[in-house]
Amino acid sequence: MRIPGWLRTGSGPSSAATYTAAACPSPNVAGVPQLDLGPGFSCGTLTVPEDRSRPDGRRIDLAVTRLAATSPTPRPDPLDVQATRSCRDRTAGGGYDLGAYDTTANAADVADLRVALGLDEWNIYGVSYGTHLALTLLRDHPDGIRSVVLDSVVPTQSNIIEGFWPGAAEGYRALFDACAAQPACAAAYPGLQDEFTGTVNRLAASPLTVGLSGRRVVLDAYTFTNLVIQQSLAPGNYAGLPALIHSTATGDGVRAATALLGTVTPPGLIGCGLTFGVGGEQTAFTDRERVAATAKRVLRDFPDPVLSLVPQAARIFDDCDVWDVPASDARVHEPTASDVPALLLTGSLDAVTPPSQARTAAETLSRSEVLEFPGLGHDVLQSSDCAPAVTVGFLENPAGGYHTSCLARVQMPVFTTG
Repeated sequence: MRIPGWLRTGSGPSSAATYTAAACPSPNVAGVPQLDLGPGFSCGTLTVPEDRSRPDGRRIDLAVTRLAATSPTPRPDPLDVQATRSCRDRTAGGGYDLGAYDTTANAADVADLRVALGLDEWNIYGVSYGTHLALTLLRDHPDGIRSVVLDSVVPTQSNIIEGFWPGAAEGYRALFDACAAQPACAAAYPGLQDEFTGTVNRLAASPLTVGLSGRRVVLDAYTFTNLVIQQSLAPGNYAGLPALIHSTATGDGVRAATALLGTVTPPGLIGCGLTFGVGGEQTAFTDRERVAATAKRVLRDFPDPVLSLVPQAARIFDDCDVWDVPASDARVHEPTASDVPALLLTGSLDAVTPPSQARTAAETLSRSEVLEFPGLGHDVLQSSDCAPAVTVGFLENPAGGYHTSCLARVQMPVFTTG
């Protein structure tokens, strides 16, 4: 009997892993009410070895959230650098092996979860870094995987840190081309790309200070370039991007400062320790000079000091140096080759995980399809009615025959002017 399941992600499975049901915390994520779980969710912990080469050593509990099907007759596939040093010293001082927390171990934990839950098969869904984890799982632990849905794709064969600036450059170009293709936007902002680049250079020489609701917001060149990238992370932001760039170019930083305040991450939302562990998998196989040189090739008119910082993770090299864990095996960057059915979703305006990355991942997935959604950015499934419909059809019949006709009706946003 096949017992299917569905998992959302962002060494071999351990037979000693155990799953224990537990009450969900309330609130689920303090200070972030939009992440509160609704009815139908249950929680628990998966207990696994911290270091899989020492199965009798320390064991750790991983939080698990499960969403049951809402139908009384569920179908088989329900959808469903000081602070860093202080953190490191505090964590390592507790006896934790910081080198044991990375994507390789994460994927092994996920494989254990399927076995511990008693699932013969399941479907894997990953978004953003979760696609990198899902591809690692598919490569290292393919047993029981019926299908994969990858949304905003990060290939295993690519170095994530080296890919940040090229991804940004691809997103910038897509935005400028989309504006040029709309008569009103093209007329209002005829030289948007040059205006953007010029503004970046001016802000590098002289940052803009904006007074906003009793706050003082400083827009420097890196903050501005990274802000445009971040705006591709949430639906609804794209339409105003050309106007935001233009207003900043004219010396009015109110729109940019307002948008910047909206990007502040609530404390405690990001697991910094695991982030540095995953980051260390990437920084160990590159260096600052190589990342900067790669950035300069795709953004040659940007100031060098801006390109010396990494989008989304400005000082990741400093943080990972302080975190100081052993380098991972080079195998972490091997491509994932598989004939498991795979659906890859990508947004044409994604400046973090652009469409080219989905196509790269698909090269070694023999039964894959890449769907590019015009006018969407990061996290396609949450940004379009079409993407969930296609995904449901894919899960019902991963071998083929699902419909993608709604993709033709997905339109670019109408850019605002003035």
